[in-house]
Amino acid sequence: MIAFAALLERLTFTPSRNAKIALLKDYFSMAPDPDRGYALAAMASALSFSAAKPAMLRALAMERVDPELFEWSYDYVGDLAETVALIWQNNAQRANRPTPGLGELVETLKETPKAALPDLVAQWLDVSDPSSRYAILKLITGSLRVGASARLAKTALAEIAGITPDEIEEVWHGLEPPYGPLFAWIEGRAPRPDPKDAPVFRPPMLAQPLENIDLTEFNPQEWRAEWKWDGIRVQLVSTPGGVRVYTRTAEDIGHAFPELLQTLDDLGSHAVLDGELLVLRGEEVAPFADLQQRLNRKSPTATMLRELPAGVRLYDILFEDEQDLRTMPFDDRRKRLENWFNRLNPPRMSLSPLIPFDNFTELAALREGAREAAIEGLMLKKADSPYVPGRPRGPWWKWKRAPLTVDAVLMYAQRGHGKRSSFYSDYTFGLWREGEKGRELVPIGKAYSGFTDEELKFLDRWVRHHTTARFGPVREVEKGLVLEIAFDAAQRSARHKSGVALRFPRVARLRTDKPVEEADELDAFMQAYL
Repeated sequence: MIAFAALLERLTFTPSRNAKIALLKDYFSMAPDPDRGYALAAMASALSFSAAKPAMLRALAMERVDPELFEWSYDYVGDLAETVALIWQNNAQRANRPTPGLGELVETLKETPKAALPDLVAQWLDVSDPSSRYAILKLITGSLRVGASARLAKTALAEIAGITPDEIEEVWHGLEPPYGPLFAWIEGRAPRPDPKDAPVFRPPMLAQPLENIDLTEFNPQEWRAEWKWDGIRVQLVSTPGGVRVYTRTAEDIGHAFPELLQTLDDLGSHAVLDGELLVLRGEEVAPFADLQQRLNRKSPTATMLRELPAGVRLYDILFEDEQDLRTMPFDDRRKRLENWFNRLNPPRMSLSPLIPFDNFTELAALREGAREAAIEGLMLKKADSPYVPGRPRGPWWKWKRAPLTVDAVLMYAQRGHGKRSSFYSDYTFGLWREGEKGRELVPIGKAYSGFTDEELKFLDRWVRHHTTARFGPVREVEKGLVLEIAFDAAQRSARHKSGVALRFPRVARLRTDKPVEEADELDAFMQAYL
């Protein structure tokens, strides 16, 4: 546990991606089994201890320290695990016992009944220093947030083995913690793990943004165009070993879309399909806000299944039966996809149509009307392009519609994570409206990106110098800075005080030249965009 705690601490304070990879490589090379396997599982969010709740940790801490002192400390620190780790008062009778190893801790947590868990955790905290306590608590709560994602950990493993991260991705979902066969393969002690018929994830092919590209240099006959639907990219996997619905980042979201799993199961076809997850009412694509209600849920309600029916617009086919089609040209894969679709006529699925065009001027005109049709824009794909994992430059381009903008006032800020953990980089912004007590600001969204490094430093200084109140990790600031916010779409939302939700908001520029009184009004915004 001490080595794992040191790793987490160093990852937290290491901004460089390459330096993080070097730290991970050292740890995976030196740590014993099963410790390193469970460390990898923790970074990949593949560990879950349902009986260990934050409320239990809070109660344990308040048994050792004054409850009011704990609440003040928690308000100042803003992180439960860090607060408990720092404020914990050791039981002197236990202090000389050894700190448990990571593997021992994980395997004990799996076997310990809920009633015995508080005393067990207290024992571990008593024998640990603050750094190890922090690591234990982060592991238990499942919220590492040390700037090291599952992808980064897989990249470190790939560099040890001299392979690509995508090769690890293709066997990942056929493995279980603590990943003994994976480490044996990485270290050359065993062959590549064979997922057999397991429904594993295949790394997707992504497109480059079509910016500063001269389309007159392209031959229209060599390209295919299709709509870029406003949903989320998914991979549908159906094999003899099971069915899955994955996001493009390999997150298994099938539990939130059981109707899609049932469709795949009923088809009984061995296939891997690439498409866009949408809420579909007949042929009509619902706004993204409808789909958002289905995302990040353990299971949908009967009402959701009825009123927010999920469907997939299919773009591509990667596998059919046991044949890997990814090396085939796009046109040939498209024919295979059409044949597969026409043969099975799968419910809840439809083919994303190819758009006929003679020149790119025609496509540009179609793109201009994409917003009214609730479409993100266009995709351009080379007719002879194979399906290559990653984001190669050249064969696929995404031609998104131009963003919308609004001038909003900065209201709240929070520190980021990873390399931004020392900066206030998460910003809540709002618009003016007439309230019961006069003109007031109402939050309409949060932005985490869009600014340069220099702008981030400016915003961080501004937040620190203009903070008016603290709410745990959140800082309320003076209403004195206008941000131009770019966004892709706006939808009505009953879940937000303002009644509106933004799609992909980001900071377009800092409007230090604009008085806050001249920021946009909520009513005018809703009339313009809803």
